[in-house]
Amino acid sequence: MIDVVIVDDEALVRTGFTMILNATDDLRVVGTATGEDALDVVAATHPDVVLLDIRMPHVDGLTLLRLLGDLPQPPAIAMLTTFDADEYVMTALRRGAAGFLLKDTEPEQLAHYIRALAAGGVVLSPRASRVLLDDRSGVGASLDEGARRVATLTDQEQQVLRLVAEGLSNAEIGDRLTVDAGTVKDRVSAILAKLGVASRVQAALAAQRAGLLNKGAASS
Repeated sequence: MIDVVIVDDEALVRTGFTMILNATDDLRVVGTATGEDALDVVAATHPDVVLLDIRMPHVDGLTLLRLLGDLPQPPAIAMLTTFDADEYVMTALRRGAAGFLLKDTEPEQLAHYIRALAAGGVVLSPRASRVLLDDRSGVGASLDEGARRVATLTDQEQQVLRLVAEGLSNAEIGDRLTVDAGTVKDRVSAILAKLGVASRVQAALAAQRAGLLNKGAASS
C-alpha cells in the first residue's frame, strides 16, 4: 500500500484527490493538510508520497518543499500547479521536486504518477513538460546546456537516461537492463554529473529537450 498526503489550500482539491486515490487498491490518502499544518500531518503519517500545492497563502509550497526535503526520510514530492507562475515552478525544480502535476490531471493518470513517484521515478504530465521545456531562463538555460551534453554520453548512458526520462525507478531500470539497482544508481549519478544537472527531473527534461525520447521511439 502506498501512503499519500495531499497538501493544498483548496478543500475541493483535497477532497477530489482523496476520492480518486482511495478508489484504487494500492493507494490510500493518510492525511490532507493546508500549508500551515502540513509538517505536522507528514510527521504523524510518514507518507511515501506528498502532493504539494506550489502556491498557497501563509506557508507556500516552496518553503514546505525545502522543509520536507530536510526530513530524515523525506517523501517523494510532486508539485501541484496550474502553471500560472513560472518563477515558482523553476524554483521548485531547483529545490529537487520529483515531479510536476497539473491539478486537472486525468484520474487514471494520477494513480499512475503516484506509483511512479513511490518507486523513485520522476513524473511530468505532458502539459507540465511542455511548459518546463519552453522556459528559456534560469533553470531553462541550464537544461539547454544539459541537452547539448546528452550527445557526449555513451550509448549505455543514453539508454539509462531515456528510461529515467520515462519515469522508471532505479529498480525498474535495473530489471529492464538486467543489472542491479545499485549499479543503476551509480550510472544515474554519473549521468547527472556529465549533464551538469542536479536532479533526475532536470536530467529527464534535458533528455526531452535533446530529443532523446524521440530517437528511442524511432529506433524501437
